[in-house]
Amino acid sequence: MPTLAINKRAKFDYALEESKEAGLVLSGQEVKSAKTGHISLKGSFVTIKGQELFLTNALIPRYKHAKKGTYTEETTQPRKLLLKKREIKHLVGKARTESLTLVPIRVYTSRGLIKLEFAVGKGKKEFDKRHTIGKRDAQRKIDRALKSR
Repeated sequence: MPTLAINKRAKFDYALEESKEAGLVLSGQEVKSAKTGHISLKGSFVTIKGQELFLTNALIPRYKHAKKGTYTEETTQPRKLLLKKREIKHLVGKARTESLTLVPIRVYTSRGLIKLEFAVGKGKKEFDKRHTIGKRDAQRKIDRALKSR
C-alpha cells in the first residue's frame, strides 16, 4: 500500500478519534496524476451533501503527459467518496450531533485502487497545541539523553 499523500497537519490541528477508509471517484487523468505522487491534501476536508461525502479542496494537478484539451476539470473540485450507506449515516450523525469534523489523513493505493483514509476529529484549541508541542519536545530530550548513554 504505497502512500501517495499525507496530511501532516491533521494530527496537530485535530484530536482524531476513529478513522475510516473510502474509495475516491476520479477520472483517468486524475488517477494517473495521483499515482505519480502529484496530489496534495493540504487544506482539504470532507464535506457532507445530503447522504453523500465529498473530498473538498484536495489538489490534483493536471497530468503532465495528457493531450491538450482532454483535461478540462478543475484541480480542486469536490470528489465523491465511496462508502456504504450505513457507514455514511453513522458518520453524518456523529458529525452533526457532536459537532465533529471529518479530516482526510492520507491517500494511498490498495490493489490498484486509490483510497482515502479520513478520521472523525475535534479541532484543538491553542493551548492543546502548545501542550502537544511540549510533550513532543520532552520526549525528544529523553530520547537524546538515552541515546547518548
